[in-house]
Amino acid sequence: MTKSLPAVLITGASTGIGAVYAERFARRGHDLVLVARDEARLNALAGRLRQEEGVAVDVLKADLTASEDLARIEARLREDAKIGILVNNAGAAAHGGFADQDPEALDKLIRLNVTALTRLAGAVTPRFLAAGTGAIVNIASVVALAPEFSLGVYAATKAFVLTLSQTLQVELGPRGLYVQAVLPAATRTEIWERSGRDVNALEGVMDVGELVDAALVGFDRREAVTIPPLPDASQWEAFDAARRAMLPNFRQEHAAERYRAA
Repeated sequence: MTKSLPAVLITGASTGIGAVYAERFARRGHDLVLVARDEARLNALAGRLRQEEGVAVDVLKADLTASEDLARIEARLREDAKIGILVNNAGAAAHGGFADQDPEALDKLIRLNVTALTRLAGAVTPRFLAAGTGAIVNIASVVALAPEFSLGVYAATKAFVLTLSQTLQVELGPRGLYVQAVLPAATRTEIWERSGRDVNALEGVMDVGELVDAALVGFDRREAVTIPPLPDASQWEAFDAARRAMLPNFRQEHAAERYRAA
């Protein structure tokens, strides 16, 4: 009997948020395509999920900042009709503040957080639109809304992810494609150690399992933006309503009176 559930391709799947997404989707009965640089970890996770959940799991070792590897994953998304959900989870943070960062490191950060995510979404979108169905989950961050947290380029990349996700949902949602932006706050993953920060020195760090479970509630509800740590949904609704209220005022032939020279 052919499975009706779509397969899920998850980037950054070897650990943290990506690995938990793999576990949760496998538990729901979805076959998986797991993408990350750490092949040993991917194989261990894949073996466990095949045994425990009885799903098919493909492992693709790839560095999404490398052109050849990125092109390989794009091709899989374009050609594999079984894949109906893309989880764009792979991402990295940077060491230190903006003034102290290495330009090459920043370039690599942008290639992973922005370029790879955009190209993978772009690779799968035509096929999803042709099928009239499909979902893209983009992992952004609450720092997309919080320049006060002073996370520089990392925050800017997550603001890009949020805006891209919202734009795609507006453009493509009516054509059957669902796009969700997930905005975690601090979550207990290896991203902190890799960026030279001590997660234990932070307050309010969420367990990764709780984060993904909350994100999946938003996914099932077909939310465009899911913010798991936000207690009062009306705050986001008021923020979004205030933004929308400005839209008619952006179409002006002349500068606002407050900017006119005396």
